[in-house]
Amino acid sequence: MKSETLDEILKARAEARALVVATRLSDGAQRIVAPDAQAGESTLERAAHAALLSDKPRTVEADGEDWFLNVFNTPLRLIVVGAVHIAQALVPAAQLAGYAVTVIDPRTAFATADRFPGVAISHDWPDEAMEALKPDHRTALVTLTHDPKLDDPALHVALRSPLFYIGALGSTRTHAKRVARLTEAGFTEAEIARIHAPVGLSIAASTPAEIAIATLAQITSVLRGGTVR
Repeated sequence: MKSETLDEILKARAEARALVVATRLSDGAQRIVAPDAQAGESTLERAAHAALLSDKPRTVEADGEDWFLNVFNTPLRLIVVGAVHIAQALVPAAQLAGYAVTVIDPRTAFATADRFPGVAISHDWPDEAMEALKPDHRTALVTLTHDPKLDDPALHVALRSPLFYIGALGSTRTHAKRVARLTEAGFTEAEIARIHAPVGLSIAASTPAEIAIATLAQITSVLRGGTVR
């Protein structure tokens, strides 16, 4: 690998940016493609963007040449709004799955280091915390407070960000009310349809731990392109 390519990889990592290094197999020539996870117009750029989304290297043919695409993705992140009992089960499970987790809850009595040891905690209002975290295409959000005053501000930011997963706790009836509020706030039907609600796979989960398992399973399915949503 050329030193300038390595420098660009290290710079992107320091700035939490994703990129793909494309190596032409015929002569070893390299180029950086899909910076910032943006899809381009060329065949190679589109293939690199697809590799980023799947988080898997691959060999592709573009413009009559074979290229090896090496993916340098940003870390997986999970943002949880609501330091509730479900979060206490979801957070350690997500950490085991490789996610860097942040819990957002301005209610300082709930969001404590004792209840969430070793976890990043924000007591800012959810929209302010979300803006500061700058969620990207490798970020998932789950809102768990069941309180529109806390969940909705986070959803407003999420729906206009490139997160790969947005989930919201609540029954079908609760979600219908949520949809009405978001529609009144100016969000389109397509934007609102990004929300997985009720959150989690349909496995008849009832306890906090079971709901956490169903939620992480759904996040994984969406991330990996599974057929169960």
